[in-house]
Amino acid sequence: MAQAAVTDEDMLLVPGGTFLMGETRVYPEEAPVRPATVGAFLMDRTPVTNAQFARFVAETGHVTFAEIAPDPADYPGMDPALAAPGSIVFTPPDHAVDLQGPPIWWDFVLGADWRHPLGPQSSIEHIPDHPVVHVGYTDALAYAEWAGKQLPTEAEWERAARGGLEGKLYAWGDEFEPGGQRMAKTWAGAFPHGNAAPTGQERTSPVGRYPANGFGLHDLIGNVWEWTAEPAERAKEGGCCAGLPAAGHGGPQTRVLKGGSHLCAPDYCKRYRPAARWLQPIDTTTSHVGFRCIRRIATEN
Repeated sequence: MAQAAVTDEDMLLVPGGTFLMGETRVYPEEAPVRPATVGAFLMDRTPVTNAQFARFVAETGHVTFAEIAPDPADYPGMDPALAAPGSIVFTPPDHAVDLQGPPIWWDFVLGADWRHPLGPQSSIEHIPDHPVVHVGYTDALAYAEWAGKQLPTEAEWERAARGGLEGKLYAWGDEFEPGGQRMAKTWAGAFPHGNAAPTGQERTSPVGRYPANGFGLHDLIGNVWEWTAEPAERAKEGGCCAGLPAAGHGGPQTRVLKGGSHLCAPDYCKRYRPAARWLQPIDTTTSHVGFRCIRRIATEN
């Protein structure tokens, strides 16, 4: 694949070193707290946006995972009507629901993809600066290769998200809204029916809208979950994204997502923290998952 003429001007340095990774105060899959060591790297200042991904597609002709019809042979018992391109879209109910029950706020929508985030009648025309969504793991890898970059490991991602802070619950400290200030694009209101976000930001928001962390990076927490290169054996039960049906094909492999999204809420999914993680099947694309890239800095021997 031909590479883009990409510069480092919109990437920031994350210094190498040893830090404390993990958390014991919230969800069990984040434990234990343990030392992790990473080398220095550059990281995209923000998640990859719709405009950036559009340039990649225009230059390479890449067809995303959600734009390819699944093969029913890969999914015994699959409804043949769903053997068409599509992706999973957050579809909020109009009333309160049991948050301990199945996540009924997800629908597989035919024709949903990165260009049409809510379905075939929707568009990204007015949201070029929002994070791209409905991208699968293979799409993120393809973009990274084109850009001459890589996807981060979980440790690299968490190092970046912590911004140099040690032992803090959030990327900015131990208080969720210090002084009443919202620090990330997370759910506002009663989840999943009472969305109190500003008009035009009921889902994602423009990148860089919320404060940068200690390394100058934006949106590592909230807005969209981000793919990492970290493999995982199986998805855990429970949590904010449990029960999502497969959205395409590609097998049972999973990768670690980090950072939470605009759907994380204090009364439901408290994964708007550096240590939070979700194990996502690579054959699943959704309206709240995106990515960003890194470029590792070579060291002299």
